[in-house]
Amino acid sequence: MASRKTGLIVGAVAGVGVAAAAMAGVGLRMAPPAQGPTAAVSQLQTTPINFAPPPGAPMSFADIFEKVSPAVVSIDVKSKVDPATLRGIPGLPFSFGPRDDQGDGEDQGGGLPRQQSSGSGFFISADGYLVTNNHVVEGADEIMVTLKDGRELPATLVGRDDGTDLAVLKVKGSGFTFVSFENTAKPRVGDWVITVGNPFGLGGTATAGIVSALARDINDGPFVDFIQVDAPINRGNSGGPTFDTYGRVIGVNSAIYSPTGGSVGIGFAIPADLADSVSKQLIQNGKVTRGYIGATIQNFTPDMAQALGLGSIKAAIVADLTPGGPAAKAGLMHDDIIVAVNGNPVTSSTSLTREVAKASPGGLLKLDVLRDGKKRSVEIRSGTRPSAKELAQALQSDQTAPGSSGSKGDSDAARPVVLGMALGPIDAATKNRLNVDNGVLVEQVRADSDAAEQGVRRGAVIVSVNTHKVNSASEVASAVDAAKKAGRPTVLLGFSVSGSTQFVPVKIPG
Repeated sequence: MASRKTGLIVGAVAGVGVAAAAMAGVGLRMAPPAQGPTAAVSQLQTTPINFAPPPGAPMSFADIFEKVSPAVVSIDVKSKVDPATLRGIPGLPFSFGPRDDQGDGEDQGGGLPRQQSSGSGFFISADGYLVTNNHVVEGADEIMVTLKDGRELPATLVGRDDGTDLAVLKVKGSGFTFVSFENTAKPRVGDWVITVGNPFGLGGTATAGIVSALARDINDGPFVDFIQVDAPINRGNSGGPTFDTYGRVIGVNSAIYSPTGGSVGIGFAIPADLADSVSKQLIQNGKVTRGYIGATIQNFTPDMAQALGLGSIKAAIVADLTPGGPAAKAGLMHDDIIVAVNGNPVTSSTSLTREVAKASPGGLLKLDVLRDGKKRSVEIRSGTRPSAKELAQALQSDQTAPGSSGSKGDSDAARPVVLGMALGPIDAATKNRLNVDNGVLVEQVRADSDAAEQGVRRGAVIVSVNTHKVNSASEVASAVDAAKKAGRPTVLLGFSVSGSTQFVPVKIPG
């Protein structure tokens, strides 16, 4: 399916492989120094030259393919879905809808039409455990895997994890050729890669390329730093392995970036160490458990830091706390700026989520925070992170963001203008609707102001300035004046959004 990033197609990735192999010096012969130009010519003419590729460049991937391809399978999935929700949507990872040999696509009971899709996977054990993408098998009624030797085997779902887009399947049997995750030899940008998969239903297809980048954040969830590769990968390669030149799995392909839906040389793979950890949890427990502290967080940017006189640090800021949650019980507070978890630096909301997710339920998390400019330490006993579906349901409420429209207020009288915003009081009904006990209503925003540039719109409610609560326009103005006298270029405004706070840095004019 298309992701939040334009052109990013989740599930269109084919296996990519990273190569850390160095073949420098293979077959090279060092000629003795020649004397004079004629001797040099003679030397070139008489010395046999054995070709050798540059360091790390294999002359052929055939040996690698022969070694690993028996472990790679094609996966065919059947399920019942409403075709109206799928047909005509560009960028889907597979071809959906009834096949020609399935009649009109209706089952005998007259239910929903059947759809068939395909992907890739690979054995990670001799007794039949396979890894693939979650989106390949999500909602499947029937899963069939096809081996390189042509055998077709029914597979059962062991477990799947939406957070990392990974799933584990099991087929009956033993003695299967399998491959292993490489957790120690990390790939480098420029390393060779090879992929084997099932693009467009063409099983056993190999492609090669290099690692283009590491630790890519493609806005597809907080738990994966993707490996970017340029090996050609297409629809149906989803769930396939990424190999290095030793035949070790260094990633599982999950998405491509493509304005056309086909390969343009930008693919993304889930790193092997994460895939290995998730796969083991799915095999052991059928699900993945992650740490949870019960806090809504936001990126704390250098602009925000300047507003508070904290230099140009990057961190995460607490926008809201779940009542009765682990963080609230431990004393973490609204507006706390989190700079580290268990000694590991926090540079964004995503990095904080990943650090917390590493914890086992009940495990101790030590958070280093800045509160009112002072360093503090907060120790939290981790809870268990709810599923993505449960979190989404919890967030489904009326959104009253800075960009939303709202009431103009009780009067058309002139209001104090601060930072290009005409400000007024909020009434009891607005406080009740937003579940706040303080705030100032934004009644108008000047189009040429930085507040407008940052997305602030009429109807937004300011609840804090530089992490201090405000109840009137004069308090906002005083906080801005104080920041200006301190030589700060911006102030950090907190807006009420669905019961939590959205922080926005706004420049001080002049």
